[in-house]
Amino acid sequence: MTPQQAVEDAKRKFAQALEHYHDQLKTLRTGRASAAMLDGVMVEAYGTPTPLNQVANVVAPEAQLLQITPFDPSNLQAIASAIRDNPSLGLNPSDDGRVVRVPIPALTEERRRELVKQLGVKQEDAMIALRNVRHDAMGAVDGAKKDKSIGEDDAKRLVAQIDDAMQKVRSDIESASKAKEADIMKV
Repeated sequence: MTPQQAVEDAKRKFAQALEHYHDQLKTLRTGRASAAMLDGVMVEAYGTPTPLNQVANVVAPEAQLLQITPFDPSNLQAIASAIRDNPSLGLNPSDDGRVVRVPIPALTEERRRELVKQLGVKQEDAMIALRNVRHDAMGAVDGAKKDKSIGEDDAKRLVAQIDDAMQKVRSDIESASKAKEADIMKV
């Protein structure tokens, strides 16, 4: 891999890390119901763990309610228990034989602070991923410089490109975190 390819690869991985972080933010709950809240829920369907969105349709008909309609009604109990048994959600679903309804309770101040802490952990995980990608790209540039396949000036230019790309993604992550924190803390 050439150093320029390493830089392009790093930029692509930075974009993937940012996209993954945005997906992680969707799973954090705010005061409103969102179908994305249940993205990480695995349901024991037909003897194997299956993502909830593959066994049911999830909609938010109201701001404080999620409605889950299973594709196969025999999975109704498994869906309800998977949501109930997920400690990070803290939700209590009920079913009427056809659909599962999940009321979304209002967040307490204590729960909001816990969610902000979870947000901080997710942000730090994203930053670690960025640093790992940067480290790999820098290693490729340093290796090429030692092999004398690129000069000192080219190495500095490539390092600057890597740092610029990382800084842009880092600021995007920080601004997304601030917006999500404000959304969580808003009563």
